Amino acid sequence: MKLKLGKTSIVLITAGVIVIVFASLGFARVQQVREQERVSGELEIVNRRLNTLQIKDLQVQREELEAKLSETTSQSEAVKEILSRQLGSIDADDAVFEIAEICSVIVNGISSSSPSPVQLEGVPCSTITMNIGAVGDVPNLINFINRLNSDFVTGVVNSATLSIPDETSEQGPTAQINMTVYHYKGG
Repeated sequence: MKLKLGKTSIVLITAGVIVIVFASLGFARVQQVREQERVSGELEIVNRRLNTLQIKDLQVQREELEAKLSETTSQSEAVKEILSRQLGSIDADDAVFEIAEICSVIVNGISSSSPSPVQLEGVPCSTITMNIGAVGDVPNLINFINRLNSDFVTGVVNSATLSIPDETSEQGPTAQINMTVYHYKGG
């Protein structure tokens, strides 16, 4: 059985097939656009969440780093203070022992206070108070006290007490000296 189709029928069938193909393509395109819009919306939501999370994470990390920086800075300042105190005290001790050696006396005790901040003629300084005990002949002890006051560039003798035992004592003459030493703080 053969079907005979006329030109009009073939054109109508071709037009129907083309309409069906285009309708199918249109429907597929509509589905694709909807899927793209849905995925774009989800991507936008995910990006917003990601940005929010990143900002929150970065804020938390920033706060942690600022806390660590603050802690490290305070530790650094404490170490600087300790080192400054120790270096100032060591420098002062060394100078005292050098002057004692020049004057032929023996330093038998030395102590110093913690640094105290002061302004000296508008210059920021720190001071330490030193108490020095020395043993030697009376002229050498007097020379030692005078040289502490004159040779110690950043120090000033506040008081000095000489103890001269009587001739029957086995103990020799001693001196107790109190002095203030200045250190430039810088800054």
